[in-house]
Amino acid sequence: MRLYMKLKQTNTVPVAAARAGFSTASAYRINADPSLPSGRKKPRERRRPDPLVDIFESEIVPLLKAAPGLRAVALFEEIRRRHPDLDPGIRRTLERRIRSWRAIHGPDQEVIFRQLHEPGRMGLSDFTDMGDLAVTVARALLDHRLYHFRLVWSGFEHAHVILGGESYVALAEGLQNALWAVGGAPVEHRSDSLSAAFHNFDADARTDLTLRYDALCKHYGMAPTRNNRGVAHENGSIESSHGHLKAAVLDALLLRGSRDFDDLASYRHFIDEIVSRKNRRNGARIDTERAVLLALPAARTSDYEEVIVTVTSTSSFTLRKVFYTVPSRLIGHRLRVRLYDDRLDLFVGGTRLMTLSRGRSVNHATHAHVVDYRHVIHSLRRKPMALLKLVYRDQLFPRESYRLTFDRLIEALPERTACKQMVELLSLAHERACEAELADLLKDGLAGGRLPDMAALRLRFAPDPGALPEVVVKLTPLTDYDALLVGEAA
Repeated sequence: MRLYMKLKQTNTVPVAAARAGFSTASAYRINADPSLPSGRKKPRERRRPDPLVDIFESEIVPLLKAAPGLRAVALFEEIRRRHPDLDPGIRRTLERRIRSWRAIHGPDQEVIFRQLHEPGRMGLSDFTDMGDLAVTVARALLDHRLYHFRLVWSGFEHAHVILGGESYVALAEGLQNALWAVGGAPVEHRSDSLSAAFHNFDADARTDLTLRYDALCKHYGMAPTRNNRGVAHENGSIESSHGHLKAAVLDALLLRGSRDFDDLASYRHFIDEIVSRKNRRNGARIDTERAVLLALPAARTSDYEEVIVTVTSTSSFTLRKVFYTVPSRLIGHRLRVRLYDDRLDLFVGGTRLMTLSRGRSVNHATHAHVVDYRHVIHSLRRKPMALLKLVYRDQLFPRESYRLTFDRLIEALPERTACKQMVELLSLAHERACEAELADLLKDGLAGGRLPDMAALRLRFAPDPGALPEVVVKLTPLTDYDALLVGEAA
């Protein structure tokens, strides 16, 4: 058509049409209306009656104005309830009509502002729940989270397995591990509002933890900032990477072929390997950002809470709804407890005594128990019947085989005899250092329907430390050495 319009300026219509490649009739039609065929199409009109013509403005629009957040599917169900004769196929029509109405009359939506990031400027911290991956340790489901740290500019990541909920202790430990792993600190550290970490504390405790968090950031020269509560996209640079990290962990678990780990250390090493592989892909950017990070201080600051407890006559103390046993020599003493995410360090004055695994109550209505039978076995030998109604009896047994053996003994023997024999088994496991091997023998005995033979077990795990012979060492008189001196002088 363009060629024809050019040719007809110097040629007749038939000649121009022939040279343009179409008929003379088409040429005269173009002369009458030079617009393109696409421009001559009539607008498409509705081909069937509008099913919403009688109800959209009168019923649906008032609902949209009264409840702007109402979902289209909820409106569809409500309109179908009011007008049962409506065809179910109008749902998509209704959704498109609502979307168009909201585009014109709807409320303003929140705008996301993309940020320009500088190297060494921003580090982010957050927690993500890992319960949906169904990871087990020694065949027991591991209820845990990951503390996740990320440098925004380079993408450096660090993840730390957290056994409890979100807490200041978990944040302090994970953050310091991340900073020392990358070898520097960013100018600014952003976390969420910490509302989950402070949920179970009163106002004074929340103020104290807030001051401790500010002091932690100050120790590393970082400016502490927080998101507004409930606004996850303000931490978007790490919220989005949660999904990528969890997907990488899931892929690694599938490739591994098993979600069960021998112990917690193995699982933590597994997570570290995954994060290290992700960091290697950003190695060049991480090295660039590391050069502009703030220098680390000479030492870490505290990443624990310190509590004073008193050991009661039950050779135990209770802390955060958890009952812990300790050696009976500590009864009556006040202990200084450093509370970490996964352990407790016990001190008398400045002397470190021991480390206990940290327990957690399933809910705040009941107590949990962290019991070591070695702490109380010497007293239990003098009072074996105390085992029968002991509050923490099931937690006293170090392995499942011991608990099942006691159940079998109670069924087959009088209560006093069963308690006495069970206490002897625990004492044997402690004194002869054979807990695991004895558990295997008890398991075999349960499978064969046999009760433990104490005489045979004592013989198998001999010698008895109490029956070891006394060794007398006779020292040579010092005067005997004079003969050696005389011989050397000669």
